[in-house]
Amino acid sequence: MKTNKLIAALLAGGLLATSQLSLAASLVLYNAQHPQTIKLLTDDFEKMSGIGVKIRSGEGPELSAQLLAEGKASPADVYFASNSPELMLLEGKQMLAKLPTATLSPIPARYSSPQGEWVGVMARENVLVFNNKLAAGAQMPASIMDLARPQWKGKLAIAPSDGDFLPLVSAVRALKGEPATLAWLKGLRDNAQTFDDNEGVVAAVNRGGVAVGIINNYYWTRLQVELGSKGMHSQLYHFGNADVGALINVSGAGILKTARNADAAHKFLAYLVSPRAQQLIAKSNITFEYPLLPSVAPAPQLKPFNQLNPPPLDMQKLGDDSQSAKLLRQAGLL
Repeated sequence: MKTNKLIAALLAGGLLATSQLSLAASLVLYNAQHPQTIKLLTDDFEKMSGIGVKIRSGEGPELSAQLLAEGKASPADVYFASNSPELMLLEGKQMLAKLPTATLSPIPARYSSPQGEWVGVMARENVLVFNNKLAAGAQMPASIMDLARPQWKGKLAIAPSDGDFLPLVSAVRALKGEPATLAWLKGLRDNAQTFDDNEGVVAAVNRGGVAVGIINNYYWTRLQVELGSKGMHSQLYHFGNADVGALINVSGAGILKTARNADAAHKFLAYLVSPRAQQLIAKSNITFEYPLLPSVAPAPQLKPFNQLNPPPLDMQKLGDDSQSAKLLRQAGLL
């Protein structure tokens, strides 16, 4: 579950209690991706490579705090993050190893580490979901910043304690500045119903409990698969004009400098960016995220990747989320 405790861990750098991990496996993976996605990929990797994978799953802020607290004593070989700022945090602490060009080069450089210390694997788009009866597409805001205006009071759903909300706050801060970001967050606080996670937001909008919600695109597609087309009473709205609301969130992987199984870790990252793994991501009907290998087309339910219109942000400018949780607390959203 995504809770305020995870954000508190990010802020405090605290250590959450975990079960002891055995190092008997050939590779120890700290995983913040959805468990179904990582099982799909690790099962295939084990089958083709003969390398076993021991998985410790959790939320991104929890696991990045865990790794910081463990330091050189961490049993982790690889960290597979749900959002790039979690990797940028570890990169800034000099905890990640340099990756070979052969691993980095298949993925466009703008979706990976500026220092070559982690590689982008998959992505999703920040969007609005709107209820067909309570809101019409023509009424959607030109910018996500507009959702802080009084006319959206009582019509909006957000999940500020969900780890996926942090990169959006970081993007607004990078493009608009801290004062404008804080004012925007206070406007959202006044206007929105809050939920624990994106699943709660998309479900509330779809059943008509609220008019619009801020989510990542794949949550709507997953609900569509679950309910069928007849059960869907909502649609997605994609921001245009390179608005900050059209942020592309990147999920990537890096190898810890302290990895005990570095050779296996490098083989796993090479696998993640291979056509085989990227095709699994695109065709799984589980993930509904965008593969980042340019030669692999996304699932047909998704808007084509080359038609998205994200803001001009690279991973360095987006940063490590360290200020985002503080701003959320200042705004009274956590």
